[in-house]
Amino acid sequence: MIQVENLTKIYKAKKGKCKALDNVSFTLPRKGLVFIIGKSGSGKSTLLNLLGGLDSHTDGTIDVFGNKISDFSDSQLANYRSSMVGFIFQDFHLLDNLTVEENILLSLKLQGDSAPCDIQNTLSQVDLGGGVRKSLSR
Repeated sequence: MIQVENLTKIYKAKKGKCKALDNVSFTLPRKGLVFIIGKSGSGKSTLLNLLGGLDSHTDGTIDVFGNKISDFSDSQLANYRSSMVGFIFQDFHLLDNLTVEENILLSLKLQGDSAPCDIQNTLSQVDLGGGVRKSLSR
């Protein structure tokens, strides 16, 4: 379960400050789906970046199963990101000169995962099984 209390995020802007989130509070259930909707610029991406530990908040708390994200060490934060949070970015930041399979293997290596992985089977489970050996270059 994730509890967010009085979460505020203020960015320094060229002309003063920009309050992206202002005193936001909610609880996410242990299981289920949650949809975050809103207009462009309403703070959706900021909220997700804070929940995912990709950015730090200005005020308030984010509590994950009884632990405050702000108290996490760098290694605890890295572990949280790699084991509890999943992001699919709009821009995937893949390396064009590597195949799909090589990009996945590189990602696993950077996470310290040395266990053998059946990439083809894993991609098939999410309907992405075809052509993992193809280059990403156009």
